[in-house]
Amino acid sequence: MSKEDIVHEAVERLEWDERKQEDNPLKKLHQVTRRTALTGGAAGIVALALEACGSSSSSSSPTSSASAATSSSAASAIFGVNQAYKFTMVNHVTTNVFFTPTQSGAADACKLLGCSYQWTGSQTSNVSEMVDSINTAVTAGVNGIATSLIDPTAFNKPVAAALAAKIPVVAYNADEPATGRLAYIGQDLLVSGMEMGAHIAALVPSGDVALFIATPGAANIQPRIDGALETLKTHPSITPHTVATGAAVPAELTVINSYAVGHPNTKGLFAVDAGSTQGVAQTIQKLGLAKKGVKGGGYDLTPITEQLLAAGYIEFTIDQQPYLQGFFPILELYLYNASQGLTGPADVDTGLKFLDKTTVLPYSSTKSEYEGTSTSPGVQKS
Repeated sequence: MSKEDIVHEAVERLEWDERKQEDNPLKKLHQVTRRTALTGGAAGIVALALEACGSSSSSSSPTSSASAATSSSAASAIFGVNQAYKFTMVNHVTTNVFFTPTQSGAADACKLLGCSYQWTGSQTSNVSEMVDSINTAVTAGVNGIATSLIDPTAFNKPVAAALAAKIPVVAYNADEPATGRLAYIGQDLLVSGMEMGAHIAALVPSGDVALFIATPGAANIQPRIDGALETLKTHPSITPHTVATGAAVPAELTVINSYAVGHPNTKGLFAVDAGSTQGVAQTIQKLGLAKKGVKGGGYDLTPITEQLLAAGYIEFTIDQQPYLQGFFPILELYLYNASQGLTGPADVDTGLKFLDKTTVLPYSSTKSEYEGTSTSPGVQKS
């Protein structure tokens, strides 16, 4: 494959819908400025890096712990790096399908930059297991750590220990600024919950609604339900009920189904996490609740959620771009190391995008690693 072909493939990973445009200097400038405008500067850096690092020869698996990768000669020449950095990503639900595209994003960044990463943490939001993973990474002397900070205080000491050891730490998906982490890559969770509350009020003007949450108190989802409840307080005709579902997707479905059966007068089922949202859609489909006027919605884009939203079983889901929550942490940790701390960390809001049964069609009619439905580069028609 020629250098030009590799460069084209790399750029396509970010903006696949630009493939029909003719390559020219104006297009390249447009790509850089567009990414910069969308993400506050970080994506502009990505555009330049993608263009420059087209000859990367490293590899990494997107669905498992990344294999060791040799440093890209192009990346080495550009950034003055003569070693293959090793990073650790600590997650709270390592096997949850929501984070499949996050792993793809991290793997792609490693391929691009000639580094490697390990995917570790807890399968069940066990904070102690996550803390142990961070401490293990510090002991191993990794070059950077990205972690979801789901507890308000438990991560203070391990993050401080990492920073004291000159290991940069960034947060993704869930944030606790008091830990001293260098940056946060993810959604503004409270604001998204408030916006979700407004959507609920528009769909269900009065009556009982259920709000499902996998792990109450977890910093990655509690702000969402707090925001939704804050908005719903301004609609006294609506009575919200908060229901915990658990961190495992099969158990979430069981809880939601049981609640719906036991509360037949509920007019809306809504969720603030990926697994519970999928469970809401499956429950509405299984029990034929859409025909009874029951509304539903939630967060994220598991393949099942995409399909059932497109079929009209729920009214909306919210995309927060999980691929970017893997790609940008690796990029920022790499730049921090390459620049010896002079640059790299930057807060990146990965967005708040409501999708309905029409706007979800490009997701449900294609397969891609960006949404966890494929491991192949680019976007393929289903």
